[in-house]
Amino acid sequence: MNVVSRNKRALVVASAFVFVAVSSFAQSLSTKWEELTAPDFVKAIQQSQGTCLLPIGILEKHGAHLPLGNDLINVRYVSEHAAAEEYAVVFPAYYFGQIFEARQQPGTVAYSSHMQLELMQETADEMARNGCKKIIIVNGHGGNNSLLPYFAQSQLASAHDYIVYVFERPSHDDAAGRPPMKSSKYAVDFHAGEGETSRTMVSRPDLVHLDRAKSESGEDQARQHLPDSLYTGIWWYARFPNHYAGDGSVATNELGEFDTKAEISDLVTAIRAVKADAEGLRLQKEFNQKATHPLDTKQ
Repeated sequence: MNVVSRNKRALVVASAFVFVAVSSFAQSLSTKWEELTAPDFVKAIQQSQGTCLLPIGILEKHGAHLPLGNDLINVRYVSEHAAAEEYAVVFPAYYFGQIFEARQQPGTVAYSSHMQLELMQETADEMARNGCKKIIIVNGHGGNNSLLPYFAQSQLASAHDYIVYVFERPSHDDAAGRPPMKSSKYAVDFHAGEGETSRTMVSRPDLVHLDRAKSESGEDQARQHLPDSLYTGIWWYARFPNHYAGDGSVATNELGEFDTKAEISDLVTAIRAVKADAEGLRLQKEFNQKATHPLDTKQ
């Protein structure tokens, strides 16, 4: 082999090495906002196409057998695994949601309504200022089911250069291949029951105390009788005063793994859809321009 050939071969090998090194570096970027250096954060925003996840949980009792921060523990586990599959930047631990219905239980932190909305708005604003133009709020707490859509709707009250999406965990109760539930005697599996406990056995098995799951009742007490057409804030306490709804004692790893994998897959699909969404921001800008001069809107 002559000198020119050897040099060409060396150049090809060196180029391949650099390519592999750069690719490995890109793949090694953490998905976690708090773990990134400032220069790496810039690269992360570019790699994520400005798509960021805000997993939201709460501090509340989860029966006698699960941790107070259970919702965030589970939703961050799902978010981090989904973001590793379809790259996105994951915001740090966020516990600031709606939980007035558990104020009578130890360990509950219930911020005022205005604080919940103001903090969420400022958090979204700051995320956007740092390049997150597509923010997916990943909900891990049932008590936020009304709050988060309202927050997303309230983004239309003023102009923003970013858009908010809300991801709610779809139900997989009837999915093919899902392990059968064992807590059939319970009419509900709402909170700290078989399903949620099973998922925590996957995300943080060290924090699950199945031996304590029978120490309190998770049955529906049905202490208020109203037609379905009526809603009152005391409904949860009327039905589940122990802040426990279901039977966590029969939880299994098999059920937890099935549900967790399904949720990760759902979130991956959602992240990809958000990245591909070219209409949301355009329509929001168009709406805000028209909202400034409503009399000019064609009738």
